[in-house]
Parts: sequence; structure tokens; C-alpha cells
Amino acid sequence: MDTVQALMGGLFNAALVIMIVATMFNAGLTTTTKALGKVLRNVGLLVLVLITAFVLRPLVGYGLTAIFGLGAAAAIVMLLLAAVPGAPLGVKFAMSAKSDLTTAAAMQVVLAVVGSITFAPTANFMIGAAGLGDEFALPVVDLIIAVAVLQIIPFIVGMAVRHWTEETAASWRPTVAQTANITLLIVIALALLGSFRIILDLIGDFAIIAQTLFVIIMFALGYYLSKGDSSVRKATASIQPGSNAGPIFAAIAIAFNNDPEILGIAVALIFVQIVVGTFVSSWLGRGDGEGEGVPVEAEAPAEAQPA
Repeated sequence: MDTVQALMGGLFNAALVIMIVATMFNAGLTTTTKALGKVLRNVGLLVLVLITAFVLRPLVGYGLTAIFGLGAAAAIVMLLLAAVPGAPLGVKFAMSAKSDLTTAAAMQVVLAVVGSITFAPTANFMIGAAGLGDEFALPVVDLIIAVAVLQIIPFIVGMAVRHWTEETAASWRPTVAQTANITLLIVIALALLGSFRIILDLIGDFAIIAQTLFVIIMFALGYYLSKGDSSVRKATASIQPGSNAGPIFAAIAIAFNNDPEILGIAVALIFVQIVVGTFVSSWLGRGDGEGEGVPVEAEAPAEAQPA
């Protein structure tokens, strides 16, 4: 049994590394300085998005954790999820909402890159404030290094390839995106195999309710704390609820040695984000014509990135 668990743990960690690197490399391959420049020049919108993602989002997660009195493992996962925005899944939500996809895609990359740096100290602060720091303390420096190496460097390399050899980037994108999606499925499948009893026990638990409310609240904040027309507001709303799975799984692996309970709850709550986010974004896009919003052109990050 120990040999099987060790093998599964090794496969999980290998798939996790490949998934994170492929996701951010794919984002770089599909991002241009023009797309990022357009976002960065819209300072007012950028500031609102950053405040929502890195100030209000952690406060919402912390507040819901306290209100529902979640247990230690569920509380840790809620706080980890709240500390790391920038999920590529946000672009898929933006598609369902029929929003401005260029804005959504570029903003998602900005949140992913900034979140790679802020995740560890933010999560550590919230875990400590919640009274969990003595038992569970994230190794901030190790996580910053790990996330930076696994996310920021592949993203920069991908952008460089796109800038200097656009044809090469275009030919690599399908394979890289497929690799990212397949390894995400492997990561989730291995997590389910190791934690399925814990996930079943969560059915009807307050953690599911808390995460559902978290997603809905972040959609609302992302929409109303924005500027521009409805298409832009729906874009900024769509990128706020999802949590970047790569840093979360990396934190669980580094800080908690892939603890089955924490891992199982993380998989369950990320699944809640996907289901609720899909429903809400589809509701936002109701009644809108197929032509609304800006299609994801080659200059925008690919919609095929995993959650």
C-alpha cells in the first residue's frame, strides 16, 4: 500500500509540474505586448480589477470562512482559494457571458502573474489571522520561488517565442494547450482517487455553501467595481471568481505534503467554482446575440488553458 501511495504521489507531483508550466507557457505563446499594453494603459480599469482581486477577494474568503465556522482543513482551503486569482477558467466564463474576451484574456494573465507573487504571503497572513498559523504555516519563500519558477518564467519564455517567432508559437500552441488540459485532468483524477471519501463527506457541508456564495459575490464585485460598457463589465466579472489551481496544488504539495483531506476539499471546491461559475456566466450572457463581445484573437491568451 505504501508503494502504491508513493507511486501515486510521484505521478501527482509530476503531472502537477507539467500542468502548471504548460498552462503559463501557453498563456505566453498567445499573449502579445500589444494586448497587455492595452490593458495596462487603461489604468482606471486595471486598478479596480486589482483591488477587487487582491484586496476584496481575500476579505470575502476570510469573512465567509469565519461566518460559516469551517473546520481547519476546509478553512485552509477556502483561504488558499481566496488568495490566488487569475484562473484561466475565467476566459471560459467570459465566453459564456458573451463579454469582451480580449479584455478578459489579458486581465486574466495580469492577475495570474501578480497572483503568483502575492499568493504565499497573502495566504500565510490569512491563515495566521484565522488562528491556524501555529499548526499550518506556509513556507512563503519556498512557495514564491516555486510559483515564480513554474509560472512567471514559462510565461515570459512563451511571450518571447511569440514575439520573435510567431509562426513557431502558433504551431506549438495546440500541443501545449492539449498537454495542459490533459495533465490537469490527470491531477484531478489522482486527487479524486486519493480523496474520494473526503469529497463525498463534503456533500451538504457548509464549505460547499461558502464556496458557492464566494463565486456569486466575486461575480457581483467584478461587475460593479469596473468601468466601461456591459461587455467589459461582464469580462471583469468573469475573471474574478476562479482560483488559479496551479499555485493551490503546489502549496498543498509543499506545505501540507499532499494531505488527503486538504487535497480532497480543494478538488471539491474548485469543482464548485467550475459549476457555479458556468451557471452564473451563462446567466450573464442570456439574451445577448452571438456577436456581442470581442472574439479571442491570436493576440489574446488562449481559451484552452485549464482551470
